[in-house]
Amino acid sequence: MNSTLSFPHSVSISSVSPLPSPRTLSPRCSNSIPSQDMEAKPSQGLYPLHRCKTIHLVRHAQGVHNVEGEKNHDAYLSEDLFDAHLTPLGWQQVDNLRKHVQASGISNRIELVVVSPLLRTLQTAVGTFGGEGYTDGVDAPPLMTAGAGSSDRPAISSLNRPPFIAIESCREHLGVHPCDRRRSITKYRELFPAIDFSLAKTDEDVLWKPEIREEDKDIAARGVKFMNWLSTRKEKEIAVVTHSGFLYHTLNSFGNDCDPAVKSEISSHFANCELRSVVLVDKCMNDSDPPVTNYPGKIPSGEDLPSDIADAK
Repeated sequence: MNSTLSFPHSVSISSVSPLPSPRTLSPRCSNSIPSQDMEAKPSQGLYPLHRCKTIHLVRHAQGVHNVEGEKNHDAYLSEDLFDAHLTPLGWQQVDNLRKHVQASGISNRIELVVVSPLLRTLQTAVGTFGGEGYTDGVDAPPLMTAGAGSSDRPAISSLNRPPFIAIESCREHLGVHPCDRRRSITKYRELFPAIDFSLAKTDEDVLWKPEIREEDKDIAARGVKFMNWLSTRKEKEIAVVTHSGFLYHTLNSFGNDCDPAVKSEISSHFANCELRSVVLVDKCMNDSDPPVTNYPGKIPSGEDLPSDIADAK
């Protein structure tokens, strides 16, 4: 069942979930088949296929900051957690998610991986959607070098994998917490050679401020712009590896015209290494690509009108 969630600006998101088992429906929604003289229910959405994208949203796996922060929230202020890396358990979570995306076929369908430029998201992205172990001498740089980010992992290959691109606009809350401050792009390029960092405007992190924590409304607005950027991409199936706070506040901008259960489904907090698939709908002609499955009809050319319209003429 696709549940359409309205978006406040130019795109909307629909959650993708399996068909439900029989249950009592709320007065707002009904799965009964409407008669021919009934209009589509307000809860339904109908959009041209070529204006829709499938987005696989992923929160990073468990990082060392998650462990320490659960013990004591003040730990998030510690410089020891600067650009936090994944824990051994976090890597196990990545392995499990990797098995899922391969078994479900998601891994083969993804055309682009978008990732926040922080160590824990970069590790999660390449571990989940990257290739197998890297072999020296192949004509492709690795997605991750061996042991990158205090891990015991071998290098990860970029062979036969989609492009990976790092985007600052899907980072976690900016400021105050050192775990959310990134290192230099130069250093990331050493650790993750096959990831494209060209959209980062500065080598050092100038967005993170030690005394100012980004407000919830500001991260939500940043998320809106990020979703609008995704809608302009040519790729139709995209993975996004990002953060809990970014996902929660961004997705709460969606679904205000839906049943509360639908809004909750898309905007509730993500667990570590959780994946949710949604449909991104372009309502404002951001996507200029022509439809690839539509067929114009009337071949050979000639008048081809429904009988009632032809009779009227």
